[in-house]
Amino acid sequence: MSKKTVLIAAAIFISLTILFTISMKIAGTIFGTGNANLSNKVGVGLIEVKGMILDSKETVRQLRYFMKQDSVKAVVLRVDSPGGIVAPSQEIYAEVKKFAAKKKIIVSMGSLAASGGYYISAPATMIYANPGTITASIGVILKLSNIESLMDKIGIKSYTLKTGKYKDSGSPLRQFSAEDRAMLQSVIDNTHQQFVKAVAEGRKLPIEDVRKIADGRILSGEQAMAYKLVDRLGTLQDAIEEAGRLAGITGEPELLLPPKKKIDYMDLLAEGAEGAFNGPLGRATGGMSMVYGAE
Repeated sequence: MSKKTVLIAAAIFISLTILFTISMKIAGTIFGTGNANLSNKVGVGLIEVKGMILDSKETVRQLRYFMKQDSVKAVVLRVDSPGGIVAPSQEIYAEVKKFAAKKKIIVSMGSLAASGGYYISAPATMIYANPGTITASIGVILKLSNIESLMDKIGIKSYTLKTGKYKDSGSPLRQFSAEDRAMLQSVIDNTHQQFVKAVAEGRKLPIEDVRKIADGRILSGEQAMAYKLVDRLGTLQDAIEEAGRLAGITGEPELLLPPKKKIDYMDLLAEGAEGAFNGPLGRATGGMSMVYGAE
């Protein structure tokens, strides 16, 4: 590659970076991506967890922010999630537990608060669910596929170099052995026991009672209440009003939203570039994740 070609490529990259940064800053100005100030009025904070739980950072940031605000006397955690990856769910659980030790935190379950969605709810001060909310699903799942026969049919051979017999366990490019199954099942069983223990501690239930329903089954809000996985049936507004009462607020509480996370546009650009490389690389190396319920 000639020096001229390199210089042209570098100039194009720099120009695109500058254009991207300016565009994002303009969008931030238009749509208000900066931090907003909380009202000085005493009230109840609202945090929302929607969709798959793939990362804990934003929810943890909001919980910690509200913890430091004297004007926020309690928080409602609105959960509408089918579950997600194990570690982020555990990190949010731990933060909810810390919050509940100092301030009241009321969970309001939306249409779906199952598996990881239930996991993060368990240590709250109180849990509200709608009668038809789908919840529980206390279990762990790891799905694997094998495409070895397909590779043979299209004439592609795969070769693996590894440092131990388990290093490529679960690879779609070779047969799943009995040893692989036993090793991975032991990990899943251990993670499942962590889930059961977390629910038992969070809900202050005998661990044997939790084990009886920790088989992956889903429950409606009404059913979950009968098993003491939920405290009350009610709406988001009911949960907000209850949070106000528990916090000693007279009348309807002011609902306070967390400030929006300030966007670092250069980090966003860097993450996009990293994802372009890590996506194919992750698939090529056969990375795997255990999840609480969601597939």
